[in-house]
Amino acid sequence: MTKGISKRAEIVPPFIVMDVVRAANEMEARGERVIHCEVGQPSTPAPKGALEAAHAALARDRIGYVEALGMPPLRERIARHYAEWYGVALDPQRIIVTTGSSAGFLMAFLAAFDAGARVAMAAPGYPPYRNILAALGLVPVDIVTTEAERYQPTVPELAAAGDLAGLIVASPSNPTGTMVSRAEMAALAAACRERGVRLVSDEIYHGLTFEDRGVSALEVTDDAIVINSFSKYFSMTGWRIGWMVVPPELVRPIERLTQNLLISTPTLSQFAAVAAFDCTEELQAHIRRYRANRDLLLAGLPRAGFDHLTRPTGAFYLYADVAHLTNDSVAFCQRMLREAGVAATPGVDFDPQRGQRTLRFSFAGSTEDMEEAVRRLVNWKR
Repeated sequence: MTKGISKRAEIVPPFIVMDVVRAANEMEARGERVIHCEVGQPSTPAPKGALEAAHAALARDRIGYVEALGMPPLRERIARHYAEWYGVALDPQRIIVTTGSSAGFLMAFLAAFDAGARVAMAAPGYPPYRNILAALGLVPVDIVTTEAERYQPTVPELAAAGDLAGLIVASPSNPTGTMVSRAEMAALAAACRERGVRLVSDEIYHGLTFEDRGVSALEVTDDAIVINSFSKYFSMTGWRIGWMVVPPELVRPIERLTQNLLISTPTLSQFAAVAAFDCTEELQAHIRRYRANRDLLLAGLPRAGFDHLTRPTGAFYLYADVAHLTNDSVAFCQRMLREAGVAATPGVDFDPQRGQRTLRFSFAGSTEDMEEAVRRLVNWKR
């Protein structure tokens, strides 16, 4: 008798960017140099202060299990962060330390929504939103946004989406790097409150902004679930640590889920995370580099034929409309990698309906790599 495969495993599609990563790695293994513009990962290591704190913890601590909600010193430091950055007074008891933002989304969806509930998000948007929802038996609802709206959901679109249990808002957004203003966030929060919709605010790119700072949903409502991470601004992707801020009524349910599904977040990473907050000078230097990289690509990519770019005000991505170049973004990215040695992400990851005509460039790498990417693409004979 053949053993079965669960339906939830079958319905979750692959994350295409990881296929690009594998192909790029295979080229590098053959000795070819690849310019990586596909992965949303800082090319910088964890801050020095975080590394020093981790070394000290290894020397003095047995690194065992900690509380499911997170170490109290880290939860208190995160609360202080909200006071310093946003002027929001936050009870540390509402903060839950997570194994990266991915575990945060998993816990949020499990705690806030029952199977069959409809949860909306902007398209284009981060693919694991819809894939985690689908795996949990929830119904992802795409709000098809346009460049005129900066690819962000609006109150009229929320109303047109029908009966919803939740709305996910990402600001800055992956893949577009666009942001929601304070007035827009307040309007969305108010509309969610009126309709009985749970607002989930993805704020993992906060800090990575080039003009105005990111607006936290906590500035305009206490009802939202806010998810953040040490992966992007703090440059700690592999440490797998993030956090959630939730309404008081969700703290105990999420604690029970975490105790049973995850036990606790890696202890060593929590020691490092406390120290990461005090590494501002080093982290702000990364922002200056990202801004230079963004401006370099905005100026250089049009010379290579990529002349329809969404200008990002946050994160480290450029979203390109390539309808004049291809109607198959997967094949186009494969050929660009093979022939030009530049890896980018096909838009189908982010927008199932229109993604064949878009792609995403990450500018998280070095400025030298971004200069080389432009040079290669300008010289690429398509």
